[in-house]
Amino acid sequence: MHVPDGFIDAPVSVATGAVAAAAVAVSLRGARRELAGAAQGGGTGAERTAPLAGLVAAFIFAVQMLNFPVAAGTSGHLLGGALAAILVGPYTGVLCVSVVLLMQGVLFADGGLTALGVNITDMAIVTTVVAYALFRGLVKVLPRRRRSITVASFVAALVSVPAAAVAFTALYSLGGTADVPIGKVFAAMVGVHVLIGIGEAAITALTVGAVIAVRPDLVYGARGLTAPLELRTSPLAAPDGEPAVAPAEPATVLSAASAAVPSAAAPRRSVRRVWLAGLAAALVCAGGLSYYASASPDGLEKVAQDQGIDAKAKDHAAKDSPLADYSVKDITDPRLAGGLAGVIGVGATLAAGTGVFVVLRRRRSAGAGEAAAPAAERPTPEQV
Repeated sequence: MHVPDGFIDAPVSVATGAVAAAAVAVSLRGARRELAGAAQGGGTGAERTAPLAGLVAAFIFAVQMLNFPVAAGTSGHLLGGALAAILVGPYTGVLCVSVVLLMQGVLFADGGLTALGVNITDMAIVTTVVAYALFRGLVKVLPRRRRSITVASFVAALVSVPAAAVAFTALYSLGGTADVPIGKVFAAMVGVHVLIGIGEAAITALTVGAVIAVRPDLVYGARGLTAPLELRTSPLAAPDGEPAVAPAEPATVLSAASAAVPSAAAPRRSVRRVWLAGLAAALVCAGGLSYYASASPDGLEKVAQDQGIDAKAKDHAAKDSPLADYSVKDITDPRLAGGLAGVIGVGATLAAGTGVFVVLRRRRSAGAGEAAAPAAERPTPEQV
């Protein structure tokens, strides 16, 4: 789905660039609120969300390197909008995918630089908005169980991919540089991306299900679906005959749902383990499994070749990058060159994503601290 330079003309590219910039600005503000919501939901919520959001971006980058076959001579890969929105929130999700696209375009010559606005609009905004809206709708009507989150994740991810294909077709109808009947583009794009959507759905549901099984409190889309931790005690007679409250006992009763939600004092070590496990999975995918990914062109590349959309495609401005095409330049062993490029990409995306969210977290924390200052500490009009 990465659109190269030359597929879409300059006016539409500039317009989508403006849309992408506006969406990123809105998402920066929304991500601050999502961080604040994490802090309110648990004492260390904000501290968890920033590094986990960076990890989600790195994980999406890594899994996007794993092209899987979907039809004769065609492959597909994760887009990641649904996965990011469900794990860390829709606004944060837009930022995660945008960071991935920026790293891919600048470092790996994947997705045109003049088409960056097109790619962010299509792959970050459309997939995230469509997926999260559908996910929330399904969660409201499905039983309040963990399995419902996984099912809703599957359906939302499945629909988000052909939705992105429809969005690309709409953009191409406005600014396509090749004279190709739009009906053919629509049929070809939607047809192949429905199949790719099945792979997207499976990856998303498996990942969300795995995190829910270990730490459901870390899944943004599962917030509010479980009851708070509840301590039940029974009155005991005090020496003076007045009722007293018994101390907490090992037999404290917890509901099955609330038992999955840690208290505000959830141990940080558990969060660290989840983070380390996610990072290890990303490194394995990018540094090892990517060598076995399908070499067939992905959905957009195949449609472009078959329909002639690529007639006016341009070379990427970073085609001579040391990491172009996900391979380290001057390393002759393809397995080593590709694996090392993948590891570098995971590290760069993790650093960029985490940096963005740490800054957002600190700015939100600073603003909240000022707002919460006691009135007695604030200067009165007379003092001013």
